[in-house]
Amino acid sequence: MGREAPSALPPPEDRSEPPVIKKGMARRPPAGVMSLGEHLEELRRRMIYAIFGIGIFFLVSLYFGPTVLNWIIWPVQRALRAEGLSPSMLATGMFETFFTYLKISTVIAILLGFPWILWQIWQFIAPGLYRYERRFVTMLIPLSLVLAVLSTIFLYFVVLPIMLHFFVHFGATVSPEKPQVAPLPANVSLFQMPILAADPPNPKPGDAWFNSELKELRLALQTPAGVSVYSTSLSSSTGIVLQPRIREWVDTLLGLALAFAAGFQLPVVVLLLGWVGIVTPAFLSRYRRHALFIIAVIAALLTPPDPVSMAVLMVPLYLLYEFGIIMLRLFPASRLAHDRDKERDGEPSEA
Repeated sequence: MGREAPSALPPPEDRSEPPVIKKGMARRPPAGVMSLGEHLEELRRRMIYAIFGIGIFFLVSLYFGPTVLNWIIWPVQRALRAEGLSPSMLATGMFETFFTYLKISTVIAILLGFPWILWQIWQFIAPGLYRYERRFVTMLIPLSLVLAVLSTIFLYFVVLPIMLHFFVHFGATVSPEKPQVAPLPANVSLFQMPILAADPPNPKPGDAWFNSELKELRLALQTPAGVSVYSTSLSSSTGIVLQPRIREWVDTLLGLALAFAAGFQLPVVVLLLGWVGIVTPAFLSRYRRHALFIIAVIAALLTPPDPVSMAVLMVPLYLLYEFGIIMLRLFPASRLAHDRDKERDGEPSEA
């Protein structure tokens, strides 16, 4: 019998070395290969976390809602007192004050919970980003939040006093009433009433006085619950009674705050346009006059129709435009492209 044929030789060993991952090399995390169902499940989980967090912030905001409401109406009251008008604001509906309070509490909850919402969004999208993409996103988000906070501070302490002074003064003097003046009839004397800057500590029934701070005529009366103080608002002599509605003022202020927050995002917009290659620092510097014209149009749309408010907003917007140019010079698109190329080639990117 012949010898058996030799068996097939075993396959040669795979001598190829496993890929070495260098320190600092960016790679797609496991989330990059998640299935569609896993992505949807992760999205659902993050949405539940975000809604749950907003619910907690809403409960907290219900407690601080009245305090914030007082902060919101305080600039109006100050402007009214400065013109000799009653600082009281008007609520014409039975539920107007309550629903305004709920609206303010909701806005507070969203503002306080916005960083929490951003964090949940970031946790969802970050695993699918390269290192250089994560770094620039983490730079833009804090910058955007800081600019939004600065816009609110600027609106409350700079723009509102100027704007309210203009409109309240105009409303108080546009149609002044001029009463006739004649000598007093014989045997007639004027009634004298004490003028106080604050209410007395323990008024007795029948006591009356004028509160110069509140611009109110106040009278203490006996009620089943004890001594209560009743009042009526007084104003300077004018043909038009200016008494703002609380709901309209809150809606106006929230709209202005949103508009200013959007306008203060100008540096973020400049950075994004520069990174995608639409504009360059040289281009932005060359067309400063055109940018100033566009800023003037934006300021005219966002502010009341008076030149002072428009100028007050134009100055910070133009400074933010220049700040955006500086930021684009410090973080140019070429640096972003360089890090992107190194990362795709498997080289460590800069921290």
